[in-house]
Amino acid sequence: MPQEQSGIRERQRTDLREPRKYKVIIYNDDFTTMEFVVKVLVQVFFKSAPEAEALMLQVHRSEKAVVGIYTYDVAQSKVRMATSMAREEGFPLRLTCEED
Repeated sequence: MPQEQSGIRERQRTDLREPRKYKVIIYNDDFTTMEFVVKVLVQVFFKSAPEAEALMLQVHRSEKAVVGIYTYDVAQSKVRMATSMAREEGFPLRLTCEED
C-alpha cells in the first residue's frame, strides 16, 4: 500500500516574549524653566496639563522623575525629541532612558 502524504505540517513552537520596557527619566537643573518642562511633558509625552505640572513639581523637589515607561525605540525617540526641543530653546534639560 502506498503511503499517503499529509497536507498538515507540524508547527514549531516559537518562544515569544514581551519586549523589554524602558523608563524615561527627566532631571532637574537650574536653568530650564518650569513652563518649558511642562510644555515638553505635554507635547512629547502627551501628559495632561495637571499631570505635567505635578511631574514638573516632582522633578523640582526630588531632582528627577520617571515620565513614562515605553519600549526601547519609543523611549529613545522621546528622549531625542525632548532633548532636541530643549537645545533649540537654549535649555540644558537632560533626559535618560533606563531599563525598567
